Amino acid sequence: MKQRIPVTIVTGFLGSGKTTLLRGLVQRRQSRRLALLINEFGEVSIDGALVRESADDEQVEIIELSHGLIAYGDDQRFLPAMRALAARRATVDHVLIETSGLALPTAVMELLQGPELADDFILDATFAVVDTPLLLSDQFEHGSCNGAAASLFEQQLEAADVVVLNKIDALDEDALLHAEARLRGRAPKVRFFELAHEGLLDIRLALGLRLHQPVLSGHGHSYQPVAAMPDPKASVLARHTLLNGHAHSGLAAHNHGLSTHKHFHEQDPGWLSFVLRSDAEQEPERFRAALAEALRAEPILRCKGFLAATGASREVLVQAVRTRVSVEMDRPKPRPRRSEMVFIGYHSSRSKVAAILSGATGTTWR
Repeated sequence: MKQRIPVTIVTGFLGSGKTTLLRGLVQRRQSRRLALLINEFGEVSIDGALVRESADDEQVEIIELSHGLIAYGDDQRFLPAMRALAARRATVDHVLIETSGLALPTAVMELLQGPELADDFILDATFAVVDTPLLLSDQFEHGSCNGAAASLFEQQLEAADVVVLNKIDALDEDALLHAEARLRGRAPKVRFFELAHEGLLDIRLALGLRLHQPVLSGHGHSYQPVAAMPDPKASVLARHTLLNGHAHSGLAAHNHGLSTHKHFHEQDPGWLSFVLRSDAEQEPERFRAALAEALRAEPILRCKGFLAATGASREVLVQAVRTRVSVEMDRPKPRPRRSEMVFIGYHSSRSKVAAILSGATGTTWR
């Protein structure tokens, strides 16, 4: 039997730090030849550009799948992309898939176990990346922000083998223990918790875990192949255990809720993504203040993009999670021709955000 290519899935809510984590893994990949599939909810890919900066040689291939539809019913790119990787398996040691912040990883997990991919790929592990300060601020509690965000967050946790506590550098040990206790209460079947200091995860704790590797019985593992996987549009299975492929170390076998694999932005049309652009030069600190004002006024959960900054010869990266705004100067790439920002929010108004940015910066955003 040919050796199957291991696949690691990285999920997590908007702004949790998935892309930063992937950049660190690419930089610390050692001799591994990686293929990355990056999925974003929006018409402009920011994450792909950021990861590509870390891929400085031909041993890393990046495939961008936009609009948050990876592996779902009307996605016509995921399966061909995976088949193309399988066709050149001699040049790929590991595949990493970053899902959209508004998606569940279970559709990818299902297809990996399906007849079209199961002979060539095997799931190594599913990671859920958590913005730990945001978790501790009760932003994911039901009744805060919106129920859709809290429910999606919980389902991403439930699908994971490993939860990564990210953005932890300003937290003490008591806060970390409190965060883990909260997460275990919401997703008791998660098997491992890892800490990402400065957004970095030890490569030994990320790749090659073989958590879904079938082995002979008698070693504390069991594996039950599925005779036929349901189509992404199929109805809910009566017995979810048919989709469980593993049980480890005496832990009870658990399923990943593959029947709930609809994207949240398909279930709830309130999730919106839009892009605003400006041809005028932007003063970074003035834009930071303007963006913070817009984020306070409208339910924007995530914002990211590049500025054409006044007096700068390099691009300026701007990112925001809720009302936390960061501006990174002196980027490696030349200054873009115009500024471009991607916004993701819940029932947010594009026109209101554009008006606030235009008024506060004294430039036109549209």
